[in-house]
Amino acid sequence: MSKIKVSQKLSLIGKTKKQIACIKGLGLRRISDTRILDDTPENLGMINVVKHMLDVEHIEE
Repeated sequence: MSKIKVSQKLSLIGKTKKQIACIKGLGLRRISDTRILDDTPENLGMINVVKHMLDVEHIEE
Protein backbone atom coordinates (compact mmCIF):
# COMPACT_ATOMS: atom_id res chain seq x y z
CA MET A 1 0.00 0.00 0.00
CA SER A 2 1.30 3.44 -0.83
CA LYS A 3 1.74 6.14 1.75
CA ILE A 4 1.12 9.89 1.77
CA LYS A 5 3.37 12.45 3.45
CA VAL A 6 1.39 15.51 4.60
CA SER A 7 2.81 18.71 6.09
CA GLN A 8 0.78 21.59 7.48
CA LYS A 9 1.81 24.92 5.94
CA LEU A 10 -0.88 27.34 7.21
CA SER A 11 -2.25 28.27 10.63
CA LEU A 12 -5.66 27.14 11.93
CA ILE A 13 -6.58 30.68 13.04
CA GLY A 14 -9.84 31.78 11.42
CA LYS A 15 -10.60 28.38 9.87
CA THR A 16 -13.95 26.61 10.08
CA LYS A 17 -14.65 23.86 12.62
CA LYS A 18 -14.72 21.30 9.79
CA GLN A 19 -11.25 22.33 8.58
CA ILE A 20 -9.82 22.25 12.12
CA ALA A 21 -11.33 18.80 12.71
CA CYS A 22 -9.79 17.47 9.48
CA ILE A 23 -6.33 18.79 10.38
CA LYS A 24 -6.61 17.22 13.86
CA GLY A 25 -7.89 13.98 12.31
CA LEU A 26 -4.78 13.81 10.15
CA GLY A 27 -2.65 14.07 13.30
CA LEU A 28 -1.28 17.55 12.61
CA ARG A 29 -0.98 20.12 15.40
CA ARG A 30 1.03 23.10 14.20
CA ILE A 31 2.70 24.61 11.15
CA SER A 32 5.50 22.39 9.77
CA ASP A 33 4.11 19.24 11.43
CA THR A 34 4.57 16.24 9.14
CA ARG A 35 2.88 12.84 9.19
CA ILE A 36 3.13 9.79 6.97
CA LEU A 37 -0.33 8.27 6.48
CA ASP A 38 -1.83 5.33 4.62
CA ASP A 39 -3.39 6.10 1.23
CA THR A 40 -7.00 5.38 2.28
CA PRO A 41 -10.26 7.00 1.12
CA GLU A 42 -10.78 8.40 4.64
CA ASN A 43 -7.43 10.18 4.69
CA LEU A 44 -7.82 11.38 1.09
CA GLY A 45 -11.22 12.89 1.96
CA MET A 46 -9.77 14.84 4.90
CA ILE A 47 -6.84 15.98 2.76
CA ASN A 48 -9.26 17.17 0.06
CA VAL A 49 -11.10 19.41 2.55
CA VAL A 50 -7.89 21.21 3.62
CA LYS A 51 -5.67 20.74 0.55
CA HIS A 52 -4.93 24.49 0.42
CA MET A 53 -3.33 24.24 3.89
CA LEU A 54 -1.13 21.19 3.23
CA ASP A 55 1.88 20.03 1.25
CA VAL A 56 1.14 16.49 0.02
CA GLU A 57 3.61 13.95 -1.40
CA HIS A 58 2.94 10.37 -2.48
CA ILE A 59 5.47 7.82 -1.23
CA GLU A 60 5.77 4.37 -2.80
CA GLU A 61 6.95 1.52 -0.58
